[in-house]
Amino acid sequence: MVEGQHLAELVRGPITRATLALFAGASHDHVPLHIDSDFARAAGMDDVFGHGMLSMAWLAQALRHWAPAECLRSWNVRFTAITPLHATVHCRGEVTEIFAADGERRARLKIGAWTDHDIQTLDGEAVVAID
Repeated sequence: MVEGQHLAELVRGPITRATLALFAGASHDHVPLHIDSDFARAAGMDDVFGHGMLSMAWLAQALRHWAPAECLRSWNVRFTAITPLHATVHCRGEVTEIFAADGERRARLKIGAWTDHDIQTLDGEAVVAID
């Protein structure tokens, strides 16, 4: 890894009602905004939308593709927008810094997730050990 390097994009989706129901069951996150269209509309939304943690799980998969799990030193994200029904999620990363810490070389990554309409839904950072 070198500074400025863009990491391979991971694409998941599209987000379907089945995807949301399966994720709700697996995560025990049965918030009605994600699985009940009538509830979502009553709350002012157009329809149900993807769980933020689903996109975060896919971003974790992307991190795992970029570096072995044992190399992950930290990561954090903030949710910046909803992921609408039928959206495809694009997980991306870029190396912003190479540095040394605790006797090892590390890379700082700017990471995030975007919809197929280029709306950023997650914004974050990860640190991985390299070499």
